[in-house]
Amino acid sequence: MPRHADADTEAQASVSARDIELDKLKVHAEHDREELTDRLEVLADPLRDRLRKPVTTVNGWWKWVSGLKPYRVWNQFSHNDGNLRTAGMSYQSLFAVFAAIWVGFSIAGIWLTSNPNVMNALVGLIDEAIPGLISTSATTNNGVISQQTLTGLGTAFGWTSIIAAIGLIWTAIAWLYYTRQAVRAMFSLARDERNYALQKITDLALAIAFGVVLIISAIVTVITTEAMNNFLDYVGIESNSFWVNFFGRTVGFAVAIALNYLVLTAMYRVLSRVVIPWRYLVAGPLLGSAALVGLSALSGLLIGGASKNPLLATFAVFVGMLLLFNWICRVILLAAAWIAVSMFDHGVEPRKRTPEQISYEKALAEYRARLLVAQTAVEDAERHAASVRGLAKWFANRQVRDAHTELERIENEPRPVPPKKQSWWLATPGPDPSPTTAQTGGRSAKAAKRSAGRVGGAD
Repeated sequence: MPRHADADTEAQASVSARDIELDKLKVHAEHDREELTDRLEVLADPLRDRLRKPVTTVNGWWKWVSGLKPYRVWNQFSHNDGNLRTAGMSYQSLFAVFAAIWVGFSIAGIWLTSNPNVMNALVGLIDEAIPGLISTSATTNNGVISQQTLTGLGTAFGWTSIIAAIGLIWTAIAWLYYTRQAVRAMFSLARDERNYALQKITDLALAIAFGVVLIISAIVTVITTEAMNNFLDYVGIESNSFWVNFFGRTVGFAVAIALNYLVLTAMYRVLSRVVIPWRYLVAGPLLGSAALVGLSALSGLLIGGASKNPLLATFAVFVGMLLLFNWICRVILLAAAWIAVSMFDHGVEPRKRTPEQISYEKALAEYRARLLVAQTAVEDAERHAASVRGLAKWFANRQVRDAHTELERIENEPRPVPPKKQSWWLATPGPDPSPTTAQTGGRSAKAAKRSAGRVGGAD
């Protein structure tokens, strides 16, 4: 028995010695760490002083850049998934263009065939926008679609063509559907919640209106060209002189900007149903119109650049068209983001709200705020209860129960009821664009806001 006692005593002494040695090592390690930290501070002070001025300068530059409107427009575009929406719009537009040309020339083919001047002017307008799509000469095939094919559509229009036209019309107006959702997203608005059939009827009417405007533009081009030639012959000026060409190109540039401006304005206000005051429909659409005209002038370079790649040469026109449509859709959304930033800077909302809608959104915001406060109180109480012991633990658990009771009471309250929509022609008042995490299934408010206007749904 004494031997066992001696062994236990020796073991305890050995453990105590190891503990003492371990404490000494900890003290030395702490001392070495503090000494090393002091040395690093001494070495870092000169470097910190040297970098302080450049860092301050860069921060000042970044603050200045972040305050510029173009940067804020790009931020609005990127924050609302502008690149993703642009890709979807450009992909859909590739099919919509062929469908629109097929349907348009099938319906108006007979009349266009009997009016070759209007036909050539219309082909010229399309070729300026999309070079290489339609042959510019009736005898040569220098485009994807020949003029003989277009003129034959009107004469071969029958019941089978009508059935095919319905599918093509559906494809053509699908691009308008995706464009509507993308433009609304640039204004941080939810998807259009009107009746689905009503949306399709509106898209069809706008597509027909755009086709009519295009034909009218071709007719006006023919009339003005003939009038200009007659006037030049009367005054004795050569039609190929420098000033005549310069004046003609300037007028054509101005007409193209005006036409694009009307299309963009209708796209933002009518198609997308965004409530935009007229004073904000100046800078954004004009910049977008000028950019679209510039893209039309540079479209030949895009298609030509694609044809230089041996792997893309066989379908260079399609690749070039896809690139061109991508930039066109990007300009459309960037111009919409420009308008949105201008309105947000002046505190103008891009939707029409009734007094009932304002009261509903105020009550909903108050409810969500109280719910968020209750959830935060529960988290704080649980965190505090996990960090205390003894009698304080009992009081902390009681606070947790009280916090849960308050949260359940708020969750069981009747939610604010949204007002009924008065009429479909008024702007649809969307939901509150900043829901809390509790109403978004665990997502953050920013993620919920970004997904509110996400493109999707049936075509």
